[in-house]
Amino acid sequence: MHIDKISESKYKTFKQCKLKYRYKYVDYIPEPEDANTDALHFGSYIHKIFEEGYKLSEEAQLVKLSEEIKGQYKLSSDYTGKELVCIKNFLTFNKKLEETIATEMSFEVNFGKDMKLNGIIDRVIKGKNNTYLIIDYKTSKKEKTKVDLYQDTQMKGYTYAIHKLYEVPIKNITVAHYYPITGNLVPIQYTQSQINAYLRSIEEEVWRIRKSKKTDLTATRNEFCNWCPYKSLCPEFNEPRVIEESLKKIKSSSKASNDQ
Repeated sequence: MHIDKISESKYKTFKQCKLKYRYKYVDYIPEPEDANTDALHFGSYIHKIFEEGYKLSEEAQLVKLSEEIKGQYKLSSDYTGKELVCIKNFLTFNKKLEETIATEMSFEVNFGKDMKLNGIIDRVIKGKNNTYLIIDYKTSKKEKTKVDLYQDTQMKGYTYAIHKLYEVPIKNITVAHYYPITGNLVPIQYTQSQINAYLRSIEEEVWRIRKSKKTDLTATRNEFCNWCPYKSLCPEFNEPRVIEESLKKIKSSSKASNDQ
C-alpha cells in the first residue's frame, strides 16, 4: 500500500493494531457512534474554548464562550463544573505566555525520501531570542511525567515540524503538555539526536506500511483493545456474522448521511 504522508495517528494506529489501521485508513469505515466517549467530547469542548478564547482575559468572557459552544458536544453530568475549573486555571496560565503565533496549526513537512509528516498543533508560542513553546492541551487528571514525554512520538513530531517551518534549531524548541484540570505544565526539550532517531523510526514504519498488503492487516489483541472504537467490528471479540451485520449498518448509515 503506497502512502506518502504519515501522521501521529496513523503511526500509532499501525503499531497498535493493523486491523484498526485498515478500518480507519484503508477502508475508511466511520467509527461506530457508541465509540465516542464522554472524555473525548469533554476534551474537544475544552480545546475549542481555548482555541477560540485564548485572547480573552476575563473569566466572564470565557464562561460566555463556553456556554455558546457547549451545545456542540455530548457532555455527561460527570463533567458538570469542570469546565469552570479549566477556565480559571487557563486564565492564570495564559497571562504568563508570550506571543501566540498559531492555534490549531495544521502542518505538513518533508522527511526521508518522498515522505511527509502531517498533524495539528494545539498552540505555538514565540518567545524571546527565537525560542518556541509548543503546547498540547490534555484534559486528563492523570499527568504524564517528563520521562514519559521523552518517549512521546507526537511531541517529537511537533518539534520537528516547528524546526522545519520556522527554521529554528531544535535546542530552541520546548514542548509541553498543559493540564487545565490541575493547572500544571509539563515541559521538556529534545536533543537533535533524539529527533533524528524519531525520524528514522517513522520512516521505517512508512516502509512497513508500503510493503503491507490489505490481507496482512489483521487484528492484534493488546492493552489498547478496551479503548478501540472498532472493538465491535473486531474478530478477536465478535463472530463473523455479527461483524458483517455491524458493517452493513455502519455503511448504510454513512451513505444515508452523505445523501442528505
